[in-house]
Amino acid sequence: MTLKRITTALVLSGIISQPIMAQELTISITNLTHGNDFTPILIAAHDADTHLFEVGTMASTALQKMAEGGDINDLDNMIIANDGITLVNPAEGLLAPGVNIQHIILDAKNQSHLSITAMMLPTNDAFIGLDAWPIPSTAGTYSFTLNAYDAGTEANDELINGGGTLGTPGLPAAPQGDGGSNGTGLTDMSSNSNIHIHPGILGDMDPNGGISDLDSRVHRWLNPVAQVTVVVK
Repeated sequence: MTLKRITTALVLSGIISQPIMAQELTISITNLTHGNDFTPILIAAHDADTHLFEVGTMASTALQKMAEGGDINDLDNMIIANDGITLVNPAEGLLAPGVNIQHIILDAKNQSHLSITAMMLPTNDAFIGLDAWPIPSTAGTYSFTLNAYDAGTEANDELINGGGTLGTPGLPAAPQGDGGSNGTGLTDMSSNSNIHIHPGILGDMDPNGGISDLDSRVHRWLNPVAQVTVVVK
């Protein structure tokens, strides 16, 4: 769900208000997919001018590292350099399909906005994303969903080859051991090199060939891909 849609939903429910300073947030995140893991998650509280990513713009190198290989260090450092607050890898590793991580405590202090991101595996450059959500001033429980975005930095060839570093096409791995091999690779006809909603995984049902190393019965998804609940105290 985009920030605009999230904000609209909160206005309609009558619980939106201006951002508040100095509050504690309790956050829960659920992986809604059937067969895709989330790499280490980054949660950030920051000011209104800071963004981990912005739809319709080219990905920063820091975002590209996260979207292609799950490396959140540069994004974390960017938030810290702008006096923001981060919570790094609250799941202590991958967040598996269908798994929920609860009671993540973040002291937002004087920060007004919340962002969340993590790479989706196995994909070329897909990531879950919440971009600069205004933290409500009214105490309560706020729930919304997140879409998968395409960083636009790599063709979605769906080939597992240990890739994941900048300039190395391909998927790092299928963490659940359910990937195939010897795929010929998809031809990505998209010319959108900016951050955009991810078109999803195509896959096939041939574990030893075909066009993709991903199983269409396991790895395909429809947005949204994550559920987030934030309790503002």
